[in-house]
Amino acid sequence: MLGYAVTDQSAGQLAELTAGRLLSSWQLDLPALLLVVVLGVLYGWGVARLLGRGEPWPPARAAAFVLIGLGGLVTATMSGLAVYDHVLFWPAAVQNILLDLVAPLGLALGDPLRLAVEALPERAAGRVRRVMTGRLVRTLTFPLVSTALVLGTELTVYFTPYFATALRVGWLHELMYLHLLAAGCLVVVPVLTHEEALPSWCTHPVRAALVFLDGIVDAVPGVVVMTHGTLIAGAWYLHHAPSWSPDVQHDQQIGGGAMLSIAELVALPFLLAILFQWARADRAQTAVLDRRLDAELAVVPAPPAADHGPAPSPERVRPWWETEQNDVAARIRRQRGDD
Repeated sequence: MLGYAVTDQSAGQLAELTAGRLLSSWQLDLPALLLVVVLGVLYGWGVARLLGRGEPWPPARAAAFVLIGLGGLVTATMSGLAVYDHVLFWPAAVQNILLDLVAPLGLALGDPLRLAVEALPERAAGRVRRVMTGRLVRTLTFPLVSTALVLGTELTVYFTPYFATALRVGWLHELMYLHLLAAGCLVVVPVLTHEEALPSWCTHPVRAALVFLDGIVDAVPGVVVMTHGTLIAGAWYLHHAPSWSPDVQHDQQIGGGAMLSIAELVALPFLLAILFQWARADRAQTAVLDRRLDAELAVVPAPPAADHGPAPSPERVRPWWETEQNDVAARIRRQRGDD
């Protein structure tokens, strides 16, 4: 079944929504399709350029970008959710949570910023880095600022005339899609990229704490929508509700529950991705320290002079673990003391 934009006449003609129709109903959204094609072509060009130079690019990143990122964008804007979002509130709620949580997570796991820097010529890559570290981007992606922007976007969509107007005005509906996607990317992409897009104090433990906090904040819109007594875009849905649809108030509660559930489900892989990066960075740092220690221990001291009595020896150069004050040096000193 192929759906099209819902009008007053076609709203009542939609067949009753079932699991089968939700999976098989699709409609064409040209602006969303154009965005998907542009993002896919640019990402594919970057991967092909790296592979052409003999440089690898992890297939898992490309798969996450295409399947979760672009796939989430297509599902939100062109699947059965988009076919029924003008007659039921809960498909619209699921759409929006896919756009500001799921799709950004998939795009971020693909690490498009690192791909752009590695694939572009040196001068263009430098411009990308300057934009990433510019004042505007630094402000928008600053921890807690970006989280507040996502929360503010969700609350603005549902508790101002924004959403109700977007249901009536096609171009505003498309702009709302883009608004939600951009707000979600401001949070997720800087946290997961391998480029230095966050302040230096945002270490992996700090990022893990921020992701945990973000998971709590993301649950707020779902809870508020589910428990809110006033109908969201109530005039529209009361007028366009098909005869087979549930009570409009119950429909809103279903939508809020779906938002809450998806938000909490997305928080887990987001946190796991941070923990994986943390573990990998720790292993890399440990390997560097081990190589440094092995190189210093391999230095053989000169043999002592014989038969000339004690002679003043030059001052011994002390190894770094005896002079530096940090956890790694302390651990090495303890190990050598035990030996």
